[in-house]
Amino acid sequence: MNSKNWTIHTGVPVSIPRDDIDTDQILPKQFMKLIDKKGFGKHLFFDWRYLDLEGKIPNPEFVLNQEKFKNASVLIAGKNFGCGSSREHAPWALSDFGFRAILAPSFADIFSINSAKNGIALVRLKEEEIHYINEWILKNSGSQIRINLENLEVQLGDQTFHFHLDFASINRIRNGWDDIDITLKNSKEILEFEQIRRKEKSFLEVYW
Repeated sequence: MNSKNWTIHTGVPVSIPRDDIDTDQILPKQFMKLIDKKGFGKHLFFDWRYLDLEGKIPNPEFVLNQEKFKNASVLIAGKNFGCGSSREHAPWALSDFGFRAILAPSFADIFSINSAKNGIALVRLKEEEIHYINEWILKNSGSQIRINLENLEVQLGDQTFHFHLDFASINRIRNGWDDIDITLKNSKEILEFEQIRRKEKSFLEVYW
């Protein structure tokens, strides 16, 4: 499995061909009380993956419970993936499970922002291209596809699809940066600002 910071990822694709998969389906609300990013993967698509409330009885009909897709790292979905609430826990669960890219015709805006800082590339493709990939997966279950952030290409078999992804998202994914990492890159400038601020606005200082 590739690390969370990557430029080229090769992995097994899995298809959940539904539109409007929302964040409550990706990670149900009862698991949002957890605060550590680690461990969310086991709760991913919980209501679809399990037949009981304790998560002990896997649903054999759900695709991620099938042996050939248990290590899938590229998700193929329908339109408006990640809609619903703005919870960042949803990308946490996808990333912790092992997904590094999601291919769909469209994504919810806030979900898009949260995904890149968790190492997930959102690849927007045309509906007919998504349909082609779904058909390819049916015929080549368990085969791998390749996502290239340098050339902005998806490669499967002898077929290549091109996509656009903003530079800021690519930069986050390549370097494994979240918001804190990006802030700390400017720690020198922040410290200098604080020192100047103390001199200019000394009356704002709070002494304990």
